[in-house]
Amino acid sequence: RGGGVYEFQYRSKTFYTSTYSVRKIENGHLLKLGDPDRIDAGPEPEFVTLDVPEDAGVAMYKDLALLSLRTDWTVDGTTYTAGSLLSVRYDQLITGSVGCSYDVVFEPDENTSLEGYSCTKNYLILNTISSVKSRLIFLRVRDDKFEMEGADAAPTIRSVSCSPLDAESSDAFWLTTSSFGQPPALYLADAERCGAGVGDSGPLPESPYVTDRVKSLPDQYDASDLEVSQRFATSKDGTKVPYFLLCKKGVKLDGNTPTLLYGYGGFEISLTPGYKAAAGKTWIERGGAYVEANIRGGGEFGPAWHQAALKENRNKAFEDFVAVGEDLCQYGLCSPATLGCRGGSNGGLLVGMMLVTRPDLFGAVHCAVPLLDMRRFHTLLAGASWAAEYGSGEEDWEKFLSKYSPYHLIDEKKEYPPVIFTTSTRDDRVHPAHARKMVKKLEDVGGGRWLVYYYENMEGGHGGAADSKQQAFMNTLATDFLWDTLSREGNAGDN
Repeated sequence: RGGGVYEFQYRSKTFYTSTYSVRKIENGHLLKLGDPDRIDAGPEPEFVTLDVPEDAGVAMYKDLALLSLRTDWTVDGTTYTAGSLLSVRYDQLITGSVGCSYDVVFEPDENTSLEGYSCTKNYLILNTISSVKSRLIFLRVRDDKFEMEGADAAPTIRSVSCSPLDAESSDAFWLTTSSFGQPPALYLADAERCGAGVGDSGPLPESPYVTDRVKSLPDQYDASDLEVSQRFATSKDGTKVPYFLLCKKGVKLDGNTPTLLYGYGGFEISLTPGYKAAAGKTWIERGGAYVEANIRGGGEFGPAWHQAALKENRNKAFEDFVAVGEDLCQYGLCSPATLGCRGGSNGGLLVGMMLVTRPDLFGAVHCAVPLLDMRRFHTLLAGASWAAEYGSGEEDWEKFLSKYSPYHLIDEKKEYPPVIFTTSTRDDRVHPAHARKMVKKLEDVGGGRWLVYYYENMEGGHGGAADSKQQAFMNTLATDFLWDTLSREGNAGDN
C-alpha cells in the first residue's frame, strides 16, 4: 500500500515453461480513460520481458520478486541450484538479470525440498518437505533480506497448507493439516508467534503459532491401531526410494497380507502424507496393508527428482515402483500373489507398465483413466500438452517411447494377472480410447485366457465420477476386485 504498482503478463509456452513481462505504473494509470488524474500520470510505460529462466516461477512479495528455480541458473558468475527460492528487488530485475542483488531464501539439499510458500503481511512461510516429512519455516524480510524467525522443531509425517487471512493487513493465516490417521483439520494461526518456542508435533494446538482450532472432519475409519512406517527400497540404479506403509499393528510377516501399492510418479506431483479415508475403511480395517511409493517423476525431493524420470528416463519411475514391490515381498509382508497395484492417469501408465513388464510381481492390477497408447497419445484430447513430460509420439517413438507404451508391449507368450480398467466416457483429459483399446487387444491376443475387467462410467470427466455416490461406487468396484483377488477370503473370478 502506498508503493508502486506492478502489472504482469505471462505466456505459457509448454507445460513447464513461461515468459513473464512486467511494467511499473502509477496509481493514476488504474483510473478510467479521460479522468484528469490519469492524464497527469503520463503515458503508460512499455512491458519489459524479465530475464529469468523460462522454467522458473515468478511471484511478488512487497517490492521483491520471488524466483522458484526448476533448473540450475548461472548469473554474474554465481550458480543457483535447481529447487532454490531467490528474492531480488523488482526495480533491479526489471532492468535485466545481470548486476542484481539476489538473496537465497531457500536452497534444497539431498533430502529437503520446497513444497510451496505463503505470504502474510510481514512473513514468508515456507512449506518444506524432508524425506517426505513436512516442516514449516517462518521468515521475515529486513532490508530486502529474509531472516528466519521460527520453525517447526522437526519434520513430521503429515500434510500441511497455509493461506493468509488478509496478507495486506495481518500475519494471521489459515492452517490445514492432516496425516494418514488424522482427518483434515483447520486452525487459525499467527505467524507473529512463530518464535515463541516450537512444539514437537508440528502444527497442532501446542504449536506456538496456532491460536484456535476451527474445525475438523470426522474420522472416517478406525485408526486406533494404525501403524505408519516409512521404509526405503533400493532401485535398479542404487537410488533409495521412500515409501509409506500403513497397516494394523502386529501384522504378521508371513507373506499373506493383501497389500495395495499405489504410485503416480509424474508432473512433479508429490505424494505427501494425507488422510486415507477410502483406503482405511475398505482396505486397512479389513486387515490389508496400504502403501504409497514416492517414486521418481514426482516432486518429493524437488525438481531434480521429477526430471530424473522425464522422457527417455521414464524407466526410472517404473524401476522405482518395482523396487518398492520387491522390497515389500522381501520384507515378508506379502508375496506376488497377495500384492496388487493401483494407479490413475499418469499412474495408469505406471501400473499398465507393471502389467505388461512385471506380471510376475503382482497378483492384481487396477488401471484407472490411463495413458496406454504412447504412439498416439499426443493426438488425443490434451495429450499434445504433455510433450515436455513424455516426449513426442512422432519424433521420439523409435528413440524411447516405444519402450514404455503398454498397448504395444502386450505379449501373447506371457501370463498376465487379473486386471480391471476403469475410465469415463466424458474424460476430457485422457481419452477413454486408451483403456478401450487396451482391453480389446488383451481380449484378442489372449484369446480370453487372461482375466480382464472393464468399467466405463458415462459421466465424471477425468475423475471418473460425477458425484460422491458415483465415486463411492467406482472405488468399491475396484477395491472389491482387488481384495477378492489378493485375499484368501474369495476369488474374483467367481464374483
